[in-house]
Amino acid sequence: LCCECGQAHPLLDNHLYNFQDEVDDELICHICLQPLLQPMDTPCGHTYCFKCLENFMQEYNFCPVDRKKLSFQQCHKSSLLVRNLLDKLMVLCPFKAECQQSMQRCELEAHLQNRCPGFKKYKSELQRKRNPISKGKEDPPAKGETNTPKDPEVPSGGSSLVAESSGAAVVSLGTTEPGLVNPAFEETEEGENLPQRTSLVAETTTIEIHREDPEEELGMRIVGGKDTPLGNIVVQEVLRDSVVAADGRIAPGDHILEVNGVNISSVTHCQAVSFLRHPGPVLHLMVLQEKGFSSRTAQQDCSATNREVIHVTLVKRDRSEPLGIKLIRKTDEAGIFILDLLEGGLAAKNGKLSRNDRVLSINGQDLRQGTPEAAAQIIQTTESRVNFVILRQPGVQLGEPGEDGSTSNSSSSSSSSNGGSPVHHRRRPDQSHYRRKSNYQKKTVAIKKEPKESLGITIGGGRDNKNRLPIYVTSVQPIGCLFRDGRIKRGDVLLSINGIDLTHLNYYEAVSALKSNAASHSVTLKALEILSLNSPEPALDIREQGFSWSPLWITWLGLPSYLHFCQDIVLSKGNLESWGFSIVGGFEESKGNQPFFIKTIVPGTPAFRDRKLKCGDEIVAVNGVPAIGMSNSELIPMLKEQRNRVTLTVVSWPGSLV
Repeated sequence: LCCECGQAHPLLDNHLYNFQDEVDDELICHICLQPLLQPMDTPCGHTYCFKCLENFMQEYNFCPVDRKKLSFQQCHKSSLLVRNLLDKLMVLCPFKAECQQSMQRCELEAHLQNRCPGFKKYKSELQRKRNPISKGKEDPPAKGETNTPKDPEVPSGGSSLVAESSGAAVVSLGTTEPGLVNPAFEETEEGENLPQRTSLVAETTTIEIHREDPEEELGMRIVGGKDTPLGNIVVQEVLRDSVVAADGRIAPGDHILEVNGVNISSVTHCQAVSFLRHPGPVLHLMVLQEKGFSSRTAQQDCSATNREVIHVTLVKRDRSEPLGIKLIRKTDEAGIFILDLLEGGLAAKNGKLSRNDRVLSINGQDLRQGTPEAAAQIIQTTESRVNFVILRQPGVQLGEPGEDGSTSNSSSSSSSSNGGSPVHHRRRPDQSHYRRKSNYQKKTVAIKKEPKESLGITIGGGRDNKNRLPIYVTSVQPIGCLFRDGRIKRGDVLLSINGIDLTHLNYYEAVSALKSNAASHSVTLKALEILSLNSPEPALDIREQGFSWSPLWITWLGLPSYLHFCQDIVLSKGNLESWGFSIVGGFEESKGNQPFFIKTIVPGTPAFRDRKLKCGDEIVAVNGVPAIGMSNSELIPMLKEQRNRVTLTVVSWPGSLV
């Protein structure tokens, strides 16, 4: 018996397996009509078993399916995605009498060698027959066992391929946003009788919000934007008794993709706030909602019998060169699709990708349940060769993109339209990192005043605030001395008054300190001023109509670290659970140091049940180890090593109110 598959077959033939379920036609070899083993791709887009194709090409010089001229040297090993899909097919142990286990195909060899009682019994009996001395001391074999099995044979290269595929499967299929190498969705490898592996389920939904007062605020806080590592616009919080809360369909963690037909998935934070604050009696929102984990076997396979899998490679001249591809989600089908190829772009010149192609993987990263921003990040971080595996249905294309999206689909960027990590054109020397977009300048304001004259400002924040904010100015009234002086503005962060530190005070302590010092003839205020942006985007202090004012979320991100209020959040989980959150950010050569942000919190997981962690929170440390300067690939293993308990030190800034 073969020690890899546990069945008898000629040495030069493929392994034999007892598959638990019917295997999709897309994964069948058209020569042996069995699920593919060591799959090989032809230039004409067909896939066969290595041994089947090798044997066939010894007699013929054409492809078995379309009969196009072919040589074996032109063929190459299939992508990591295809090999992972095949490795994860469920098979039954061939020793049915002693073992009723089922497992993934890539796990069968380890099961036979280490855990299967039937194969262990077979090996011990084989050893007795090989060793006559020990045979006489042992019990005689049962009747009918007169034939001595052949020595176990392993075809050359077989075990190494399985090991390579199964090892890679943990990364590419064990993560839900594959381009982000994500600890939230990694699945445990421990134990023999684990439940069926799971994957994350998400769906897009169109929601219609009605307002009696067209200018009434929606009542939710948002984070993200293309000018932040989060990419998408994410709901951080839904305020109690608000319009959105009364509707009941939007929840924290939802990604807002469209507002009144306008794509906001690749716009800046300020632009998104402007769209969502636009008054009107009816608001149409398209949102992406995470639904938690479900069994992979319950999901419909992404392929259909009338579609074909195609492999396309695009070669970038350097990392920053855009491919010129716009990617979207569909409301009625999982996965990501090519919406458009920008004229003159690398993909359009190559000519092998088409509109409406479904992207299955990029560079071996499984994107069947992925997001456009995950795909964009993979593309953006690739130095040269970008390998696509796509699913194509002949004759079907998406409709023309609407004109409404011109704001977010401008010709100045070729990107995933579902923005997380757009593939920008080559970086201009003056393009700065997003943390430096909001520049803060310290200023000291010394004024002379009448003792009874008020300062004339209102403030917000305070360390007793839910988010432990520093004290900031919410308005400058036209009756006080500060309005007359003109140097203190709305949004300024107050550091001290007459030498009294305000940065650690709660709201009422700060009010008391300001009032008591306002009674003197002279007042010296130290503050941080937000400098305006030299860009066509809306100003940070967007003019509200009926909105209670507070600084936008993005303004907090650039505050100096001494004004951050860090809190420890302790998460606990079982051996078979994931932490339930995804992260983005970290050091990249092209962008420098970026903070790590919580992007997704999955329903039903430890992070979700704890209720303290929020989308948009910045991870400062893990178990006391600072995260600053770490790359994504350095922080991920640290999180993976924490088996049942982890302490996250985070800074939580309130999302922008819309």
